[in-house]
Amino acid sequence: MSLVLVACSTAPVSKAPEPPVVPPVKATPVLPRVGLALGGGAARGFAHIGVIQVLEEQGIKVDLVAGTSAGSLVAALYASGMTGRELAKLADSMDEGAITDWAFPTRGLIRGEALARYVREKTGGKLIEQMKLPLGIVATDLSDGSGALFRRGDTGTAVRASSSVPAVFQPVKIGVHEYVDGGLVAPVPVRYARQMGAELVVGVDISSPPDKNPPGDAMRMLLQTFSIMGRSINNFELSEADVVIRPKLDGVGSADFAARRQSIQAGRDAANLMMPQLRARIEAKSK
Repeated sequence: MSLVLVACSTAPVSKAPEPPVVPPVKATPVLPRVGLALGGGAARGFAHIGVIQVLEEQGIKVDLVAGTSAGSLVAALYASGMTGRELAKLADSMDEGAITDWAFPTRGLIRGEALARYVREKTGGKLIEQMKLPLGIVATDLSDGSGALFRRGDTGTAVRASSSVPAVFQPVKIGVHEYVDGGLVAPVPVRYARQMGAELVVGVDISSPPDKNPPGDAMRMLLQTFSIMGRSINNFELSEADVVIRPKLDGVGSADFAARRQSIQAGRDAANLMMPQLRARIEAKSK
């Protein structure tokens, strides 16, 4: 009988290496579309510039902007690509005479074409739909009192229409309709910013409260009436905003162009005050 010797290896059997542990990938939060709704208030509108400056400094990205009256002017300039710093520089050099053109008293004391020309010049002649930031400008249809949101067309004409305070500015004819101040339907255009697609709306309210001792001249009495009407509309409009910024503009009148730097600083102070609430709202709405 023959024996067969079988060689057996005693070397240990190597195991396959363990796959590396890959940590789970955290999904990048999707931030909500932020809409900025800039309200009316004539010369008090310089405060909007201070708000914009703080938003930029804090890294808050604005995705779209809607404006009423004075807010429509700042909104158009901002949407055209101007930074907060550039807006402040422009405000310093702004001459009130460059945006007012007096007319013989018929349907309004100011024609408003000077304002339209100013807007066209400072925005480089861009149409509303050509702006770097989606822009909406709110006016009121004089025939039926309905609100109109301009998303296309001549920017200067739309701002002029949005700023046409009845009996002060002449109404603006666009197509077959005439338009007046957007503040009659939306002193702060929060609903319109939502209509444009905003998921989070920051409303900036620069309205002035009614004068407790209204003067007796007809023009100031008219403005007092608008202030009273605007307050109730504003309460309804601002209830739809996620965050409301109210610059403290005590003592700054609607025609006080000399207080522009004070107004800008008031906008900065109010925006900084509301920044924690704004960040919390953005975080809560992030997906």
